Amino acid sequence: MIYTPHDYQDYAANQILDKPACGILLDLGMGKTVVTLTAIDELLFDRFEVKKVLVVAPLRVAEDTWSKECEKWDHLKHLQIAKVLGPEKNRIAALKSNVDIYIVNRENVVWLVNHYGKAWPFDMVVIDEFSSFKSPKAKRFKALRKVRPLIKRIVGLTGTPAPNGLLDLWPQIYLLDRGERLGKTLGGYRERYFDPDKRNQEMVFSYKLKPEAEKAIYEKISDICVSMKAQDYLQMPARINNFVRVEMAPNEKTLYRKLEKDMLLPFTGGDIDAANAAVLSNKLLQMANGAVYDENGVVRQIHRRKIDAIEDLWEGANGKPILVFYAYKHDKERLQEFFKTSRELNTSQDITDWNAGTIPVALAHPASAGHGLNLQAGGHIIIWFGIPWSLELYQQANGRLYRQGQNEAVIIHHIVTSGTIDEDVIKALDRKDTGQAALLEAVKARVDIKSRTKRSV
Repeated sequence: MIYTPHDYQDYAANQILDKPACGILLDLGMGKTVVTLTAIDELLFDRFEVKKVLVVAPLRVAEDTWSKECEKWDHLKHLQIAKVLGPEKNRIAALKSNVDIYIVNRENVVWLVNHYGKAWPFDMVVIDEFSSFKSPKAKRFKALRKVRPLIKRIVGLTGTPAPNGLLDLWPQIYLLDRGERLGKTLGGYRERYFDPDKRNQEMVFSYKLKPEAEKAIYEKISDICVSMKAQDYLQMPARINNFVRVEMAPNEKTLYRKLEKDMLLPFTGGDIDAANAAVLSNKLLQMANGAVYDENGVVRQIHRRKIDAIEDLWEGANGKPILVFYAYKHDKERLQEFFKTSRELNTSQDITDWNAGTIPVALAHPASAGHGLNLQAGGHIIIWFGIPWSLELYQQANGRLYRQGQNEAVIIHHIVTSGTIDEDVIKALDRKDTGQAALLEAVKARVDIKSRTKRSV
């Protein structure tokens, strides 16, 4: 296929070419992979500015997305890729191959850094789904931080840079500029821009932005981060958010309220208990979905209200494929019991079959199918059986169908159990989306189409 870039894609590619460190905050479905590969190709073979390129990506994306993009576009077909995945012997064999781009899953970043030590060979590193490096305590962040001085060029790609607030930004920006803009330490960044919020004496549980801090942060990073929203540059499909509310029966509500109040629900053979607020939140989410694990790992069925709702939605789809996102293993098992012909999206062949229209009901967990997979050819109906707290997972999962190339209005059904923690999750996602939108708007690229000539590839 001939690549004729949109103007915004040209602009983003030029940002990568012109800046040794660059954050590309491209909205879902805007083609950040082909943009980055186009820039890599020019850096390798036209400008000769880099010699060895590493891409760090979620496992499913590392397995599938980058290689398929090279196969898809005529100007990229010559690029050779080695996938540093699987057992250690396979990873080592891949590293010994003479190719243009090496792709490693983020879980193996620590291994890769330890494998090379001071002999780190990659002068360009691309981090796909940059927000997965938002924790400064994570081993993957510490590993990349160690070799960052050896990296000549670095690119961070994501559509959700701060899914849970601006504190998430510091580790990502540090990997780009080594602390030049937001400071050398998280503590220093937090002290300059945040005040303690919720606390218990000396223990601080959360932080809030100081007055004018948000604007100051945006200004600090605006020269190395560019943001583009799909609706500003593309003819996006219509998106319909539908909330399907279900009601538990009185006896089911009683069980829910008892666990909520007492943090304990006794059952013969194994109680359902919650040692702290985090565990309780998890248990209540399970109960809202209709089943919950007891202390022995046995699944306790509470209700089937969401199963009944999904039956109605499936019938209403009139034979059109549906993509169902579940939260827990027992959710998946109950869905598989109801949808006998359903199929979980696990492999590259599953994705191919879904896009070919041969899977009527696809099941997926947002953590495994939420990043980088192009599923828009297979359907346009999403059903959230279990809704996640994570804005990143929620947005990325929806972006598998709601993206460029989708020819139908995308319908996103959310099954919400009334009077439960489901309602709190929806409210929390709305609040986080407001903050996320503010960040993206602040570093948004203003592309002057008239002042540039489209680069032909």
